[in-house]
Amino acid sequence: MKITNMELFKVPPRWLFLKIETDEGITGWGEPIVEGKTETVRTAVNELSDYLIGKNPLHIEDHFQVLTHGWFYRGGPILSSAVSGIEQALWDIKGKYYNAPVYELLGGKCRDKIRVYSWIGGDRPSGVAEAVKERLDAGFTAIKMNGTEELNYIDSHSKVTAAVERLAAVREVTGVDFGIAIDFHGRVHKAMAKTLMKEMEAFHPMFIEEPVLPENNEALKQLATHTTIPIATGERMYTRWGFKNIISEGVVDIIQPDLSHAGGILETRKIAAMAEAYDIAVAPHCPLGPIALASSLQLDACTPNAFIQEQSKSIHYNVGYDLLDYLKNPSVFDYHAGFVEIPKGPGLGIDIDEEKVRKAAKIGHNYRAPIWRNEDGSLAER
Repeated sequence: MKITNMELFKVPPRWLFLKIETDEGITGWGEPIVEGKTETVRTAVNELSDYLIGKNPLHIEDHFQVLTHGWFYRGGPILSSAVSGIEQALWDIKGKYYNAPVYELLGGKCRDKIRVYSWIGGDRPSGVAEAVKERLDAGFTAIKMNGTEELNYIDSHSKVTAAVERLAAVREVTGVDFGIAIDFHGRVHKAMAKTLMKEMEAFHPMFIEEPVLPENNEALKQLATHTTIPIATGERMYTRWGFKNIISEGVVDIIQPDLSHAGGILETRKIAAMAEAYDIAVAPHCPLGPIALASSLQLDACTPNAFIQEQSKSIHYNVGYDLLDYLKNPSVFDYHAGFVEIPKGPGLGIDIDEEKVRKAAKIGHNYRAPIWRNEDGSLAER
């Protein structure tokens, strides 16, 4: 079997889909995307396709090694995301070739379903009490919300108070057993993170995500001494080599590799295995589309230390199009009592509606994250 064609589709709200075709008629789908850099990733995938066309799609490990280590310059979000989407599609092909879900080819499943959480509150969090009531009514048992809007290196206590009051309002609605994840989104600097985490501790968040930027991960050791709240990070880290220091140093409780950024399904399985050896949990990051989620669920199925899965249904980014819109079998992502079952079909277990994909690709998108500034005009992390 040989790869004969690789075709990309830029579809709203902000996604990039990849279809890989073979000479035996088996096709696979992947989701190579960096949010806001779609055309850059498209170019990277097209460049990598020069190597892949004519190759056997089943040789996934060798292709990963060549695509990540075969060049002098390597790594980073663009190349890693391009490889991730390609790798997902190759696993989709391999699963269909052997008529088995991907998790069966990675050792078999260790669970039948996994807990999921839903987003509330938007980029600048607001209306969270009302939003969490809706998620409770929909059967979710956990949510994630941004902790704050933009913060300067040292900022006002009123912003801290507002963040804590939002968390308190959500906890009052949910009760003690509901999971509340607070995303600092890398927009909080170390000094403010210490203050926020101390103030939020009384409301028992499920975890604090990206308390500082990943380039400041050395601060996590100090932050960990200031709180009992579990610390999570990893959405902007790539391959085993990007994760090895925070895993071996034991400064986080949860890692959050994104299967459309970190290197794909098998590479993330290797990252998760490293974390398991250090008693660290896995909560795959996935605010993206259905292919990325299906890939994440294949990982969750065979990863003992995975405990919860992010998903993007009704997330604030999904304007006009949502998670289920490109699937012929949307029931594969039905959520029941806060869980989703692991897809059982061959490959990734989803059936992409190619006609809808092609129609939406004619619309496309030009997603760009807004630029935020502090009150003094300086650039703010977002």
